[in-house]
Amino acid sequence: MASEDLTRALAAVLEGRGLQVQNWDSGPAGGKPPPPARLRANVSYVVLAVFLNEKDEVLLIQEAKRECRGSWYLPAGRMEPGETIVEALRREVKEEAGLQCEPVTLLAVEERGPSWVRFVFLARPTGGILKTSKEADAESLQAGWFPRTSLATPLRAHDIVHLLELGAQYLQQAWHPPLLPQELPCSVVCQRLIAVFIGVQTLWVLVGTAGTPHLPVTACDFTPTEQRGGLKVAVLRLLQECLALHTLTVEPKGLLGLQHLGNDGSDGICLDVLVAVAFHNAGVRAEEPPKVRGENYAWWKVADEDLQSQLRQRLRDCSVVPLNR
Repeated sequence: MASEDLTRALAAVLEGRGLQVQNWDSGPAGGKPPPPARLRANVSYVVLAVFLNEKDEVLLIQEAKRECRGSWYLPAGRMEPGETIVEALRREVKEEAGLQCEPVTLLAVEERGPSWVRFVFLARPTGGILKTSKEADAESLQAGWFPRTSLATPLRAHDIVHLLELGAQYLQQAWHPPLLPQELPCSVVCQRLIAVFIGVQTLWVLVGTAGTPHLPVTACDFTPTEQRGGLKVAVLRLLQECLALHTLTVEPKGLLGLQHLGNDGSDGICLDVLVAVAFHNAGVRAEEPPKVRGENYAWWKVADEDLQSQLRQRLRDCSVVPLNR
């Protein structure tokens, strides 16, 4: 039964459907519980929208804030308590650009540690009227379409340029299935690991064994160390608890899923992170995965051929949402 449950869980994650976060396998040092995520208190989530039309033009808004007034940027803003991620996206685009919209896919996730996370969406307009200078307000001065290769200047910041390229590449050839946030509650900022070891003929996935076998979850802390190291610190913390990392190459590939609810009073998020685990000596093809220390983790041999194929393809083609820093 445990293998059947793991098979269903892995299938759900690969389809971007998410899973309930019941608990976590790794948390802050000293065994203290991870802090609940609270918007405007210890976490800040930002939504940002990339719009590209059939003329390869990008939608930009002109900033009204005093510190960057007159400069141009993509529609973006901070989430408010009680919002889902998609609700925040729609609100920001309506306030700043005058348009109604729908997200096409999560395009990237950027972070500066667990307390600042930005969700970048490829989106499409579904209605509304483009904001002109006559409608200027505290949210923006106006909005407009500009050639992607000749953007309006000055830009508020050039960090959006690579996001425009990412959006154009996705529209030309999608490298991962469309992915949208799943509305599932989570009280902390955490990551669910899909840590994969590929043997000569067999594929293995790391699982947590405390309680019912499950895909392991690592909860983030807001200490200066984790802030500086970013979300990767929590991933490495969990892997260090059960593997001898000095003998291994560990490569987080990106995201298979994202979940958040927000309107239930909890502001946490869970990111499903695909991680490749291999021995340092790439020329040696081992059939057995690295040994696991302790009793809280084990390697699970994936028997389902379809799931094996999906994992191999997504690792080979990096068919994931980029997690940048």
